[in-house]
Amino acid sequence: MKITPSLTARLEFLARVTDKECQHLLDTDGRLFGNLFTIEDAQKIEADPILAERLDAFVSRFGRLQDTVGDKLLPALLTALAEKTGPAIDNLDKAEKFGFIESADGWMEMRRLRNQMVHEYIEDLAVLASALRSGHAFVPALVTAARRCVAEAQRLLQA
Repeated sequence: MKITPSLTARLEFLARVTDKECQHLLDTDGRLFGNLFTIEDAQKIEADPILAERLDAFVSRFGRLQDTVGDKLLPALLTALAEKTGPAIDNLDKAEKFGFIESADGWMEMRRLRNQMVHEYIEDLAVLASALRSGHAFVPALVTAARRCVAEAQRLLQA
């Protein structure tokens, strides 16, 4: 399939953005998780504005990369591969089939976790600490999936 000029421009843009978002997430992840994030660390958030900003940056960058890949880059890739796009779960199943992501179910778990980090952290510090540790554990899979999608976009653009 011949990729249209507008799809070419979109893939080029999304590949650049995704690369940057991967690096930003990895940088923030490294600063926030120098040690295992504990409930005691979570208790310091209100008194430590730098920690609070790192936490917000991590949650934001985790979610942003997931949104960029899952909601933008992946559908553009599927379109370029002449695959019909549909609801997110269908796109994720296709992404798993193509080997862009390890698991559609794992991706959905990352999505639920992201929503938990965004909506529940103010009330329950134990939930926050647990969600952040889980988010940290998902970072390698998220970045790997993002980089696989970028590599596929670059392969398609060079074809």
